[in-house]
Amino acid sequence: MKKKVVSLLTVSALSLSILAGCSSNSADTAADVASSVEEAAEETTEEVSDAVEETAEEVTDAVAGGDLADKKVGVCIYQFSDNFMTLFRNELESYLVAQGFSADNITIVDGANDQATQTNQIQNFITDGVDVLIINPVNSSSAATITDLVVAADIPLVYINREPDADEEQRWQDNDWNVTYVGCDARQSGTYQGEIIVDLGQDVVDLNGDGKIQYIMIEGDPENVDAQYRTEFSVKALEDAGWTVDCLDDEVGNWDQATAQQLVANALSAHPETEVVFCNNDAMALGALQSIEAAGRTVGTDIYLVGVDALSEALEDVIAGTMTGTVFNDHFSQSHSAADAAINYLTGAGNDHYIGCDYVKVTADNAQEILDSVK
Repeated sequence: MKKKVVSLLTVSALSLSILAGCSSNSADTAADVASSVEEAAEETTEEVSDAVEETAEEVTDAVAGGDLADKKVGVCIYQFSDNFMTLFRNELESYLVAQGFSADNITIVDGANDQATQTNQIQNFITDGVDVLIINPVNSSSAATITDLVVAADIPLVYINREPDADEEQRWQDNDWNVTYVGCDARQSGTYQGEIIVDLGQDVVDLNGDGKIQYIMIEGDPENVDAQYRTEFSVKALEDAGWTVDCLDDEVGNWDQATAQQLVANALSAHPETEVVFCNNDAMALGALQSIEAAGRTVGTDIYLVGVDALSEALEDVIAGTMTGTVFNDHFSQSHSAADAAINYLTGAGNDHYIGCDYVKVTADNAQEILDSVK
């Protein structure tokens, strides 16, 4: 920048000298000289201003990058063994590093599906002086307690995946706290599950022709709003289409494949007339598939099966026809949005108190495309 300014000043001085030497007594020449000097000064000022602005931007970027590298991020995951949250946390960590955080300053802990354990982890993060917390709560019902702990420590908080209730979110807004939720609306995922079945046509799904759809439901954690909404809205989609439904069994599988396998085995034994199996996530759907096949049933022929998450194994089953469909729970957009929200708090930009993402309905028509994107 200094070289550029010196060069411009030198040119201006030479111009002044030449003009003055040629006609030192001429008023016209003096006016020309003054004009030339003024123009040169304006050009110099403009160049200096541009150079200063450019340098300032470079410094700001460099400082911002350094700031992120120095920031400590605490991440609480409800349970590392959860298939979907494994995808989520790995992508979250990778994206945080890509945005300028130091991997050494990112700590991700396993709540082991125990709220007391997770609460203790949060308290430890507060004691350690983390700059921002990203929390996937074990129990959504504990959000108010978690929020109070974190807000009292003046630490920004980003909830992920498991949405606190509307009253809790309203508190954030009423108090203008640096707290937000990033995730998809579970009602949409449940609706998509039901629509996958409806799109097959009632004549196809009503295998025994009695005018009703007999189903069994395998739920996740009953305290989790996602489980509640997926259970409710998957069936509601059938009813909204004018179908009559008959719930043969509704069991809690707690997101676990082995648990779901046993529950579905029992349900199919007691209710061989089952036409549809709804599972709140793909891990449980994979367990359900094992029991469906063990019972001598064939998905797409004499029973239908849907899940949520679009795990690779589930997508392969959809492609093969051994699962009717699933719903893509986009861990890429959700984890990136969570990291971006954390960055916004750290840089003072702030966030809305709810940051939404969309699910994607997955059938044999687009399962390969989704599989390609997640591998």
